[in-house]
Amino acid sequence: MDDKLIKRTPCIGVCSTTYGDDICRGCRRFRHEITSWINYSDLEKNIINRRLEKFKIIVLEEKFLVFDLDKFKEGLNQSKIRFNQDLEPICWVFDLFRSLNTEDLNLKDFGLEIQKNFVATPLPQLKEDVNKEFYELSLAHYQRYIQPSFFT
Repeated sequence: MDDKLIKRTPCIGVCSTTYGDDICRGCRRFRHEITSWINYSDLEKNIINRRLEKFKIIVLEEKFLVFDLDKFKEGLNQSKIRFNQDLEPICWVFDLFRSLNTEDLNLKDFGLEIQKNFVATPLPQLKEDVNKEFYELSLAHYQRYIQPSFFT
């Protein structure tokens, strides 16, 4: 990871906090992070983006491998998929899944392959697992560090 500050919003336009969720099911930020984003310093935005990046890396590196970075970048650009180039490339898999139907997706066309422990798992199931695990990491972080406790 680079030391460059990541300031760009991780919003993907699918906010569930407006429906009462404490954690957005789209970007996985917490409600207060979304509502306060414009008031945060670049450093604060970077901290949030790095947390989300780490969670994505944990979930995605176990299941996928980027074997051709140039092909991955080119495929995303040709498919007009928005992705944050400041994040580790494995994180772009999340953007790929968000944007394309996994039923018809050929990962090799994007310079990607499934790790050997997961090759028997259908891609739509992997996508569902990725989303679930990413949400669970955010939820655990929220419950451990953010959520008010009656016992403190």
